[in-house]
Amino acid sequence: MTEITSRLALPLLDAGQAQKEIHHNEALVRLDLLVQATAEAMDLNIAPETPAPGQCWIVGTAPMGAWSGHGGDVAGWTEGGWRFATPREGMRLWLGHGAGYALFRNGEWHQGEAHGRLVVEGQQVVGAQMPEIAEPEGGTVVDAPARAAISAVIVALRAHGLIHSG
Repeated sequence: MTEITSRLALPLLDAGQAQKEIHHNEALVRLDLLVQATAEAMDLNIAPETPAPGQCWIVGTAPMGAWSGHGGDVAGWTEGGWRFATPREGMRLWLGHGAGYALFRNGEWHQGEAHGRLVVEGQQVVGAQMPEIAEPEGGTVVDAPARAAISAVIVALRAHGLIHSG
């Protein structure tokens, strides 16, 4: 039997184990840090001096001091000190101060990336980027307002990344 769970590395209890409350409490602390996780910031290499219990950070790639050896991990401060969690593929944390999400993909943290499509009330509103749309040109009748409207739509679609910008 393994001593930790495979996804969140929670300590497991053994039959006849003394002081089971220590392992149980450690599992609860880790769950408290990782379930619906929020990080104060990402890419920090030095631990903050006065963290509050429950605060988490995504450790940078060159950590020092208390975070040494934990590059890329999620560091959470508890009343018992620092706890670290190794991220797994697809792990997502909300970054504080309105910075959006951080997603762990292909061995790296990516800030603000979304994958697939965005659906609002059952209606897809954003999906994969479409090919470039050519600017209006040619024709025998010049309709300046129509061209201006089409150009404005194309500019907006490009600005939102919905179509390729040529």
